[in-house]
Amino acid sequence: MFIGRVVGNLWATKKHDSLEGKRLLLVQPIDAMSEAAAGEPLLVVDRQIDAGPGDTVLVMDEGNSARQVLADPKAPVRAVVVGIVDQVVVGGRMVKFH
Repeated sequence: MFIGRVVGNLWATKKHDSLEGKRLLLVQPIDAMSEAAAGEPLLVVDRQIDAGPGDTVLVMDEGNSARQVLADPKAPVRAVVVGIVDQVVVGGRMVKFH
C-alpha cells in the first residue's frame, strides 16, 4: 500500500469488461509527512471511492489484493484506491490533507 495524490483522470474508448463503470486515475506516490513525490505516477482503478484530481488517497498496490477489492479474480488490475486520506499522524506529528 502507499499514499498518493491523484494527478489526473484517464479515459479509454475501449477497456476490459471488468473495468466498465470504474474510473481510471493517475496517482503520484508521495511521502505522507513531507508530501514530496516518492516515485513514478501509477494507473489506479477507483471502483466507488470517487476520488479526483487533488485528493490524497490510500492505494492497494498488489494485483491479487486489488482483484479481491474489486471482487473480480480475472480483472487485469494491479492497483486500486481503497480510501481518501484526511490526515496522517506519525510520532505525534500530524499532517492534514485538503
